[in-house]
Amino acid sequence: MKVTEKLYTLADGGLIPNAKPTKIPGMEETVTDLFGYGLWMVILAGAAGVGFGVYKLAVSDKSRNGGGSEPFKWMGGGIAAILLSGSLIAILNGISGG
Repeated sequence: MKVTEKLYTLADGGLIPNAKPTKIPGMEETVTDLFGYGLWMVILAGAAGVGFGVYKLAVSDKSRNGGGSEPFKWMGGGIAAILLSGSLIAILNGISGG
């Protein structure tokens, strides 16, 4: 099983409740599925980025010369990915009437 098929299975299998792409008027079914599941995978990647940032913050060197901003870059990037894909999902659901 390919990695993308595993991610589709994770998104569809209950890891994220109601992670079903809604049909977008005027688009083919394949494009709608790929785009919809792609947005859910971006949310999963954003959550992983936030988690990795929290981990790096927990184990980082707290001295004056440590790289203190790197964990916050990971967490900020993860939160940005979650907000962006979440808003796109909401917009697409509004367009499709779902």
